[in-house]
Formats: sequence, C-alpha cells, structure tokens
Amino acid sequence: MENGKQVAEWFRTHFEALRTEIAKVIVGQEEVVENVLVAVAAGGHTLLEGVPGLGKTLLVRTLAQSLNLQFARIQFTPDLMPADVTGTNILAESETGTRTFVFRPGPVFTNILLADEINRATPKTQSALLEAMQEHAVTVAGKRYPIEPPFWVLATQNPVEQEGTYPLPEAQLDRFFFKILVGYPTLEELREIVNRTTGAELPRASAVADKATLLRMQQVVREVPIAQSVQDFALKIVVATHPGSPYAPAEVNRYVRYGSSPRGAQSLILAGKVYGLLDGRYNVSREDIQRALKPALRHRILLNFEAEADNVTPDQVLESVLEHVKRTEGEPIRV
Repeated sequence: MENGKQVAEWFRTHFEALRTEIAKVIVGQEEVVENVLVAVAAGGHTLLEGVPGLGKTLLVRTLAQSLNLQFARIQFTPDLMPADVTGTNILAESETGTRTFVFRPGPVFTNILLADEINRATPKTQSALLEAMQEHAVTVAGKRYPIEPPFWVLATQNPVEQEGTYPLPEAQLDRFFFKILVGYPTLEELREIVNRTTGAELPRASAVADKATLLRMQQVVREVPIAQSVQDFALKIVVATHPGSPYAPAEVNRYVRYGSSPRGAQSLILAGKVYGLLDGRYNVSREDIQRALKPALRHRILLNFEAEADNVTPDQVLESVLEHVKRTEGEPIRV
C-alpha cells in the first residue's frame, strides 16, 4: 500500500510531465498553465479572461493533446443557439422506412470542451452550458443524456469593456472552479513565440498521460486529508467576503454587493490539496489555501458601483480579506 509521500510523488511526476509538454508549445504564461492544470487535476471548469490572440485556444488544444483526450471547440457568437451546444433531435428514416426522432449529440459531448469567447453569445445560449457543467449531462426534449467523464469546460472571454460582449450571469460564473487572467507576453517571450511559429516546423505536444491517469489524479486530490484548522482558515476567508459578516473587513462592507458562495470554499480546499501535492506533501497548509485565493474567488465576488467608481478590483478586495483574516485567525469560527 502506497504511503502519502509516494502518492504525492506520483502525482507531481505526472503533473510536471504535463507542464513540460505544454511548455513545448506555449511560451511563458507559467502561472496560467499551472493554474489550468490545477483546475484540471481538481476536476473543475476554468474561465480564462484576456484579449484575443494571447494563446488561450492553443493552450487548451495543447492540453487535450498532452492528455490524449477528445477535444471539441465551440465558437460563441450572438446568433449561436442552445441546440448548437447541447445537440438536438432530428427526424431520421429507419431501415423499415418509418420516421423517428433521433438525438444528434452536440459538441458538449466530449472530454475537453473549449467554449471560445463565451461572453459573445446571448445569455440564453450561455445558460445552455449550465446543466452540462454542473450535472455532467444535458436534457433535450425532456430526456436526459449523460456526458462520459472526464468532462472539463475551459471557457475564454474577452474583457467585458469590449464591445459586443454579454457579461456572464452570476450562476454560470459560480460554476467555474478558477478564473484565470491572461496577460501580454514579455519582449523575450514574444521573440520566442515568433521564432517558434514562423519557422518551417510548428511545435506540437505529444500524449504524456491518458484518461485513466487523469481520473486517478482527480481521485488522489480528493483523498488528501486537511487539518481542521486549515479548513477553518479557508472557510473564514469565504465568510469574510460576505458584507455584514463579523469577519468582513471594511473594504468588503464598502465595496462588495455579494460575496462568495459555498462553491468558493470547495474550490479553495480542492486547489489547496493540489498545491500541497505539488509541494511533495500529502496534506494542505495555509499557504496552499492562499495560493488558490484569487483564481478561486475573484469571479465569485460581485462589486458595487462605488467599487467601480473607485477602480477597486476583486483581487484588491481579496487581499484585504486575507490580511483581515490573518489578523483575526486566532478567533473561533462564528456562524
């Protein structure tokens, strides 16, 4: 029987193999790649935000190649319909000549689904992903169709300030395990990108893992134990994002309209388990929870108009929350 250290080493070996393989294609963006892999290992969906052309689509395609998984892509546009996502019933003629309705699965029936520029579609079409993301199934004409695991959605969106975008509804944002911000490459990274992509041979990732490996990694993450004190630390952070909470700092009471849901606590703890394994430990520390703080909670905090007027970001509010909780972490949890 493997001990915790052996399990952590096995997990880290496969995680680093994926990271190395992706780096053959993706230049820089180390933090983005790591956070995407953390979400995959935890079994959570991911939202990438950044302007077009920063390699978001290439990243998810490379990840699918590295994991040897089925990959599908949906380009979200204002005229995209829900049936274009989930599938629809079509009238087909059988061998006997009778006509019956047959379900034609949509692109959502895959292992890795890239929802490209998701905030360019209307809210009605965006919500078509809700059931698939949460229930791993879709319902068409009253019949439920399960999606075979592993199933993971990586959605990309443009900054909401751009024209022709529709902000994602809070219910759908909450389904995303992580929200990751993608920035511009540095001069050195841009030079390497140009060298790789304008030569005779384009880089391509090879499969270094498979479906069984990924499912085992996700199971290992859930088996990692967490001390009650560390769990309370994560829970206190989530409660501190709620305006009017006894743990809420002044910044939350002033700038936050709605705080994180319980899914935020789940994401913090699961991501903390992954970070612990990457550090070679079969446990979770407070530092692991802190590493997961911004990607796990930044999309789960709804700021008010005063925050917008003062140019306050969710990340700044979360920094205040963390500092406040650390100052008061000697106090017991109050519900």
